[in-house]
Amino acid sequence: MNYPAPTNATSGNKDHLVSPDDSSAEVTPEAALGWLHTAKFLTTAPQLTHLPDLDVPEIAFVGRSNAGKSTSINTLTQTRRMAFASKTPGRTQSINLFSLGRHGVTDAVLADLPGYGYAAVPKEAKLRWQRVMANYLMTRPNLRAVVMLCDPRRGLTELDEILLDVIRPRVMDGLDFLVLLTKADKLTRVEANKAMSIAKLQTAGGSLKLFSALKRQGVDEVAQLLHQWAHDPTWQGNGQQPEAQAGGGDDKNADFGDQRLGDADPAA
Repeated sequence: MNYPAPTNATSGNKDHLVSPDDSSAEVTPEAALGWLHTAKFLTTAPQLTHLPDLDVPEIAFVGRSNAGKSTSINTLTQTRRMAFASKTPGRTQSINLFSLGRHGVTDAVLADLPGYGYAAVPKEAKLRWQRVMANYLMTRPNLRAVVMLCDPRRGLTELDEILLDVIRPRVMDGLDFLVLLTKADKLTRVEANKAMSIAKLQTAGGSLKLFSALKRQGVDEVAQLLHQWAHDPTWQGNGQQPEAQAGGGDDKNADFGDQRLGDADPAA
């Protein structure tokens, strides 16, 4: 993905950031989508150390290459190029942040993480970025929720399941996660029901929704859920930052960077 140079977004500038408001009332789909439409490019980070320190909720979008992540973000924010995929899947190697909030006041951030699992990416780059993503998911202090996008025609792959294992400790501590089965318009009703049933078994503990950017299926519900997460008055952040896994090691949380799990064929 290619983005313009960051503006008004450095780790030392928090003047435009505020904590979530105290309203826990459920908003209408129109209001939630209106809030998402305020999304603006904040910054891009080729390394975790380049991410700004923020004290507002951050919602991360993750998924295999070609799972429909960019299309889903653009649909939810009602923009054409808020996020756009590289012409070569798997080549994007930055975490991109987008601020959300009215009147120039940021009350939440969306994080677009690189797609994973594309076989054509060189081994060294693939391993490095899978570890960066795992460390981000394990250590980002203000991470509020994770949205995983999955093409239901392929189902959750081994890499997807490992990513879920990576975030499981944080989920147990209150991190929310949602699995979006994208491209639902390509499924028959029977296929959709089967995909949902299988995914429920694989993702026990999180929310699960069918999503179609083309048919706008699930768009309203997801917008409301994102708004709810971002404006939860009980959210206090995640306290102490866990120790990152810097190298290979034997910790199972580092397995997300294992080469044997990154060589699957790209999704169609």
